[in-house]
Amino acid sequence: MAQIFPKFSNRIPLLVLVLTVLLTVSVVVFFWYFASPEYTDVGYSPEQPVAYSHKTHVDSLKIDCRYCHTGVERSAIAGVPPTQTCMNCHVLIGVNEESLALVRDSWFESKPIEWIKVYKLPDYTYFDHSAHIFAQVGCESCHGDVQSMERVRQTKSLSMSWCLECHRAPKDHLRPASEIITMKYVYPKNQLEFGSQVMSEKNLTPPTTCSGCHR
Repeated sequence: MAQIFPKFSNRIPLLVLVLTVLLTVSVVVFFWYFASPEYTDVGYSPEQPVAYSHKTHVDSLKIDCRYCHTGVERSAIAGVPPTQTCMNCHVLIGVNEESLALVRDSWFESKPIEWIKVYKLPDYTYFDHSAHIFAQVGCESCHGDVQSMERVRQTKSLSMSWCLECHRAPKDHLRPASEIITMKYVYPKNQLEFGSQVMSEKNLTPPTTCSGCHR
């Protein structure tokens, strides 16, 4: 009896299996990357109610970060400064600038400016800003080179794996207390030795268990 199907048809099930596996892997990889914070969040730079330039205020005018972010060293939340902080200078500088109209209105009407949050952590994630400053982690490690930004943008994914990279190897990321706000900081050759010293002096034990950040 003559064969109905050609010989190559025997390979069709194997070919279908291989294509199915490849398609499944491709779909998983596609969603793993394009739905990850690395893709969806990094680079986020919303237009703010007031065009505030860190490059002008920090890089050009050399204003210390802590002048505006006053609670950064002792508060769990760094927060944005109140309008009063802006007006400490702008009551005399740029008093008629149209770009500052919303700032003046906010001050006169005692209404806060509705800034758009850039770095957003899920409600189920606990993060204490002051704890990281105490541990001598530089601002730049999480926020990037802010002093060069005309408009703030998110530079890190804030994913769990990204946080754990530092928590599992904290010695690589610690710096002198005097260099915490320094941008483009260059870590020394004896970084591991220095990091070990800081961890020992401050008894630092970054949590790597679920309950450390999910409370």
